[in-house]
Amino acid sequence: MSADPEKAMEVVDDNDHESLDEEDEADGDKMEVVGKKAGAGALTAEMLKNPALMQALQGKLDGIIGTPSGYIESLPAPVKRRLNALKKLQLEATKIEAKFYEEIHALECKYHELYSPLYTKRTKITKGDYEPNDEECEWPSDSEDEDDEDEEGENDKDAKEKKKKEKEEKEKKEVSEEDMKGVPEFWLTIFKNVELLQEMVQEHDEAVLKSLYDITVTFNKDPMAFTLHFHFHPNDFFTNTVLTKEYHMKCEPSEDDPFSFEGPEIYKCTGCAVNWKQGKNLTVKTVKKKQKHKSKGNVRTVTKTVKNDSFFNFFEPPAVPDMTNEDDDIDPETQDLLTSDFEIGHYIRERIIPRAVLFFTGEALEEDDDYDDEDESGEEEEDEDEDADPDFDPSKVKPGQNPQECKQQ
Repeated sequence: MSADPEKAMEVVDDNDHESLDEEDEADGDKMEVVGKKAGAGALTAEMLKNPALMQALQGKLDGIIGTPSGYIESLPAPVKRRLNALKKLQLEATKIEAKFYEEIHALECKYHELYSPLYTKRTKITKGDYEPNDEECEWPSDSEDEDDEDEEGENDKDAKEKKKKEKEEKEKKEVSEEDMKGVPEFWLTIFKNVELLQEMVQEHDEAVLKSLYDITVTFNKDPMAFTLHFHFHPNDFFTNTVLTKEYHMKCEPSEDDPFSFEGPEIYKCTGCAVNWKQGKNLTVKTVKKKQKHKSKGNVRTVTKTVKNDSFFNFFEPPAVPDMTNEDDDIDPETQDLLTSDFEIGHYIRERIIPRAVLFFTGEALEEDDDYDDEDESGEEEEDEDEDADPDFDPSKVKPGQNPQECKQQ
């Protein structure tokens, strides 16, 4: 059946008009976009020519960042009044929280007295002042290893005899090593194992840190503080037997920003004087510098003493200015040093002293490495499940159906 030529022409004409209209609209849109881009480009060029305009715009942007959406400001006055009442309640809760942390600190002081005898015995063992007996040295992993060896060699008498001889020889060798007392370089090894501390220890520090035989902590209730005590054997570098570092804490909401309170906070620390022997100060070094006379041209060599990287700079922290004086302020560099110092002091007290042997063996470090991001591990498990089933077809999963149910069918 043939189509009417006139109707066909009408259809073509209508389609042509529609397509032309669409093209005109598209061209119009394109022109508008080009115009906008050109306008934006011109504005950018103008801003680059006018630094004052650029600075004013940046100031506006900085003012917008972090500001509320405007919802709170739009609330009626009675609602804002109630919000003030809620803030007063929150402030009272924050004060109670501060009291809670004060009691926690008092409890920590109490239980530290219970830990102290264990730490004292640990020190005697690592120094070699006390040799633990067989019962004290028995550890489950050791007996398990011996059981495994017995099972492997129960049908092999020669292997059993060989292991017995090796054990006896090993024990004789240990007895003959009279100089090997306690646990050599116990604390130096810990320093090298802990990333936070190993960055502080320089190669020239190691000779004196070998004589470090204990680190202890004492607590003060009021004012709230704790002190780290570093105990040294007599050495060739300084005459001190103990070096101390005291950390002062506050446990009260700030008047300016009370809702930022999150518990006790270290706000300053105090070191101690290291009585270095002649020429043994590791915290300074001498450098030679050539100077040329401006008019005569003579050259002379000047020796200067400058600060040297050393772990023992830890006992000379930067001074914290008196914050009651409005003119005093902490510069960013000093603040970074103090923040790092506070972190190190807290870590030694909170983690290293209570679990020293585990940092020596590396087990405490392994525990920290065992934690992974749950979300990432969850995604990996899902991917593994999908890859594990070659017959799984995602396209066959019905809306609202669990993909796992589809796999099980």
